[in-house]
Amino acid sequence: MKTYRLHELAELLKAELRGAADLQINGLGTLQHAGPDQMAFLANASYRKQLAETRAGAVLLRAEDAEGFAGNCLVLADPYLAYARLSHLFDRKPVAPAGIHPSAVIADSAQVAATASIGPGVVIEDEAVIGDNVVLGAHTFVGARSRIGKDGWLAPRVTLYHDVSIGERVVIQSGAVLGGEGFGFAKQDGQWLKIAQIGGVTVGNDVEIGANTTIDRGALDDTRIGNDVKLDNQIMIAHNVEVGDHTAMAACVGISGSTRIGRNCMLAGGVGLVGHIEICDNVFVTGMTMVTHSISEPGAYSSGTAMQPAGDWKKNAVRFRQLDDMAKRIRALEKNDRK
Repeated sequence: MKTYRLHELAELLKAELRGAADLQINGLGTLQHAGPDQMAFLANASYRKQLAETRAGAVLLRAEDAEGFAGNCLVLADPYLAYARLSHLFDRKPVAPAGIHPSAVIADSAQVAATASIGPGVVIEDEAVIGDNVVLGAHTFVGARSRIGKDGWLAPRVTLYHDVSIGERVVIQSGAVLGGEGFGFAKQDGQWLKIAQIGGVTVGNDVEIGANTTIDRGALDDTRIGNDVKLDNQIMIAHNVEVGDHTAMAACVGISGSTRIGRNCMLAGGVGLVGHIEICDNVFVTGMTMVTHSISEPGAYSSGTAMQPAGDWKKNAVRFRQLDDMAKRIRALEKNDRK
């Protein structure tokens, strides 16, 4: 277990140190559960009451929260960002050694960097390219002509179909499927005729893709995911969607085909977007919102109703059905008033 002295962490974070400079820290924890050899952090004011009772050896704090705190602390502007940086020092994720497991199946025409780590049961098809320091977890599949840029990390059981291009430093969690066929059909004599999905998927640099998330291949052009996009678990991105740089989506977002999402957007959990619309840059959509038309102005958007007691909701639901009739009656009354 790696141990750091408090002054070393302060220097790393460029933080003001208050307390025992030589205190040894060997892990991270919450204010409620951290022990004397761990670092905690306070980033949300609702947890401030736990500060007085914490057993943490030291705490990451803003200056206003550090006033009156008698314990060891590192004072800085953004404790949550500091915690994010320190988390990598104490990450216990196993480091995969370079090399190819004997059970991997690799096509003769595939290119695999000598520094890559290819786990048990991995399949790499014709003309695929695996870059430097890429890690492919057990039973991952890389289809024909797909490419993975350097320093990528794919967990066990990731599936990349053919013609999927992955940038550098991309993380993909287990069960994710990139390049599956988009949902495209045409009606012919009352039956569905399948449309071949002949595009691919292009993913930029520094992207993270959560477990069981699916990104369909394009019907003609590629489905495109920009740089530094962060996708949570169980997200569905349909064919020919485009997602701009630095956009983040929480779990269970669903995006219909050919929708374009701008840069620096945030979609909260369960958001749904219809197809063929455009979302401009710097848009925040709150949880469970259904986006039914394009958004051209930055800002926050919501739909639906907030939770309330079931009895109140049922009464209001009745009123919702009456709104059109009520609106017509109001217009009629206003018209009579003007006479």
